[in-house]
Amino acid sequence: MLLEETVEETTTTITEDGDHDRFAHYVRKADIERATFHDEVVSAICGKAWVAKESPEKYPVCPTCKEIYEGLPQGD
Repeated sequence: MLLEETVEETTTTITEDGDHDRFAHYVRKADIERATFHDEVVSAICGKAWVAKESPEKYPVCPTCKEIYEGLPQGD
């Protein structure tokens, strides 16, 4: 029996200073909790990937994240 395996390779570019664009991004809660304790890369719904080290409260919300979030279906 011959099995074929498809492997998808992705590359994530991380900026050195973290949030160089100075926006607060929307990220899954579980990802933020994991990253807080393990200094791991998080990905925003806009596609930005970085190691979150600063508090987002002092930055404006990323316009792309906001647009995507507002377009998601609302739960009842």
